[in-house]
Amino acid sequence: MWGSWVSILLIASLGLIGSCSAAAVEYDSSAVIINGERKIILSGSIHYPRSTVEMWSDLIQKAKEGGLDTIETYIFWNAHEPRRREYNFTGNLDFVKFFQKVQEAGLHGILRIGPYACAEWNYGGFPVWLHNIPDIKFRTDNEIFKNEMQTFTTKIVNMAKEAKLFASQGGPIILAQIENEYGNVMGPYGEAGKSYVQWCAQMAVAQNTGVPWIMCQQSDAPSSVINTCNGFYCDAFTPNNPKNPKIWTENWTGWFKKWGQKDPHRTAEDLAFSVARFFQQNGVLQNYYMYHGGTNFGRTSGGPFITTSYDYDAPLDEYGNLNQPKWGHLKKLHAALKLGEKILTNSTVKTANYSDGWVELTTFTSNINGERLCFLSNTKMDDVNVDLQQDGNYSVPAWSVSILQDCNQEIYNTAKVNVQTSLIVKKLQENDTPQKLSWEWAREPTKVALLGRGGFKATQLLEQKAATNDQSDYLWYMTRVVNNGTSMKNVTLRVKYSGQFLHAFVNGKEIGSQHDYSFTFEKPALLKPGRNIISLLSATVGLQNYGEFFDEGTEGIAGGPVELIDNGNTTDLSSNEWSYKVGLIGEGRRFYNPHSGHAKWVSGNLPVGSAMTWYKTTFQAPSGTEPVVVDLQGMGKGHAWVNGNSLGRFWPTLTADPNGCDGKCDYRGQYKENKCLSNCGNPTQRWYHVPRSFLNNGSNTLILFEEIGGNPSNVSFQITTTETICGNAYEGTTLELSCNGGRRTISDVQFASFGDPQGGTCGSFQRGSVEASSSLSAVEKACIGKESCSINVSKTTFGVRDSFGVYNNRLVVQAVCK
Repeated sequence: MWGSWVSILLIASLGLIGSCSAAAVEYDSSAVIINGERKIILSGSIHYPRSTVEMWSDLIQKAKEGGLDTIETYIFWNAHEPRRREYNFTGNLDFVKFFQKVQEAGLHGILRIGPYACAEWNYGGFPVWLHNIPDIKFRTDNEIFKNEMQTFTTKIVNMAKEAKLFASQGGPIILAQIENEYGNVMGPYGEAGKSYVQWCAQMAVAQNTGVPWIMCQQSDAPSSVINTCNGFYCDAFTPNNPKNPKIWTENWTGWFKKWGQKDPHRTAEDLAFSVARFFQQNGVLQNYYMYHGGTNFGRTSGGPFITTSYDYDAPLDEYGNLNQPKWGHLKKLHAALKLGEKILTNSTVKTANYSDGWVELTTFTSNINGERLCFLSNTKMDDVNVDLQQDGNYSVPAWSVSILQDCNQEIYNTAKVNVQTSLIVKKLQENDTPQKLSWEWAREPTKVALLGRGGFKATQLLEQKAATNDQSDYLWYMTRVVNNGTSMKNVTLRVKYSGQFLHAFVNGKEIGSQHDYSFTFEKPALLKPGRNIISLLSATVGLQNYGEFFDEGTEGIAGGPVELIDNGNTTDLSSNEWSYKVGLIGEGRRFYNPHSGHAKWVSGNLPVGSAMTWYKTTFQAPSGTEPVVVDLQGMGKGHAWVNGNSLGRFWPTLTADPNGCDGKCDYRGQYKENKCLSNCGNPTQRWYHVPRSFLNNGSNTLILFEEIGGNPSNVSFQITTTETICGNAYEGTTLELSCNGGRRTISDVQFASFGDPQGGTCGSFQRGSVEASSSLSAVEKACIGKESCSINVSKTTFGVRDSFGVYNNRLVVQAVCK
């Protein structure tokens, strides 16, 4: 297929999307060529299962308005095939409908089948039943695994073909991916790993999709597929075939979060810098991972210990709000890149260095008409002045890239943020009155487990995935121990545990609990004369999703040992007869479904701090259309449902380290996930997304399972909304301000100053040495009472003379939305 590289494919052009017409498309090292038109591609990841069907159109439209032309998503094998040969493509798992909506919006799509996804998704996207097939070995030259992988891949491809989703059929999908980041971990797999990579490529290409296949992070990818880059920066990446396009499949817009960790943040300036540098270095296709992160509903979060929120600090936040200034700053970058698209994709390229190599000027000169586009980048931590002689003098901020139209006019700089910052708050909707929730409760029926009665038995300690098939987070391990003495005996119970949360009971009483990746649990226990029952409840918090042989990692007690220590004497219980119970009885009886009728709910005498307890309440949905969250402060650890729909795991009692958040965030220098942290000393996640589509117009039901003990008295429902907006724009640009929907308008301008105002963040603005006296009145006139407004940042707008101000006049505004 790719023997001579430039391959003619039948795929849809942007102009023909939606008409089911097909067009010849070529790829080369500098462009995607659609209907003879050479293009760069700006793409963003939106994972369809991490939102709801009702959210898809809005998310896709906001991506389009942000300047993207392509949407990318993974296919999650375990979501679609939870049991072998039993498939689910309904609701928010309907990937066909998702791509149809992408096409309806006039955008292209990228289909990442994997079927290994990673993505901080439970077990990396693999179904656990796959792990339990005898003699299987994942991601290597193993016939059993390859047969299952091919069966699922073919299933997805055939569904896409039947729906005419591939561009060769007039559909939106222009690229497909097989495997994922295997090159990062393949060393320990040896020659079998190399054979597996070859097989992956052959199997994928044989699917005859009519579109190219890619492999990310696979430097030795076969010539039949395109190798691509993932990371915070990919400007230095070089494809393994010089005729291949330079593709960046994952530009990490932020980072994921684990329970007990702080909030990560990647600045808009640095993210834009990475993109501009990529295209400066002849990039062709760039994809944001994530553009919308979303929510890990149900038990989909991986890790272990990945939070329910998968916000990722993406340009669209977890709830679909614009994350400003990131969204707007990138939108302006995309516009600048598209302005120079015809030059970037068909040009002669020259590079010159300044300032001891820290500053690089890259000149793209059109092979058609001689027009030019320049990138002027500065990788120093200080600003640099550069003399380009006939093209002028430029002050290039530290760690930034300027895009110069005709190489003599700056149309964008990655460090100059000329868009608003939105402060999004969680609050009671103004038209609503606070709801006093009335709670009912029910005990989790643990009596059977505490008496040692399970569903099956074994004379060994089973690995949790093997025992549960991942049908629940919970597995009971139960055994009996005889004390032949005539009096009570003090012993120590010791358990070697593989993670993640262990509760230990002796004769029905909990003697302790502990959580971590792996640990040895040791607690004193009291044995009565005669028969004693030891019950151990193991709870997973997402299965491992990354690393070599990660699928073989053990969960639960997994062989132990489990020991009793008595005056220096150790008794190993590992080979005892153990009884097992998969899941909670409340899960099996569907206590989380308000219509199941199996729970015996009790009113009054609300238990507080009570472990293994179910709580139920009814509530009215917040009015309006803005996103809804439930505040679970006061609860411990467990799972939440609204009207039977899972919101995911909660764990607000687990707080981040109080140290390491100084409030300072310097965009300069390479970003790492431990840079620019916030939320120190607070719950890792306090608020949980309740999609509007989960809610009824009338009464709604919230059900919580509390595992470790909490107090539901302070639980409340709130909205997320833009309350304060701050704008910053330099002279010669336009400042756009918006309340971002929700029927809110700009009600007050708290601060406005054109000149040299001081301060760089909302709440810190101060007047500088010069200020136009009409600053406030001009902004009020343009914006008060409007949902959005635009201000031309110029001396004319503010009625001042040409000699007014400083070299870099700017306008800053702080306003309120109500």
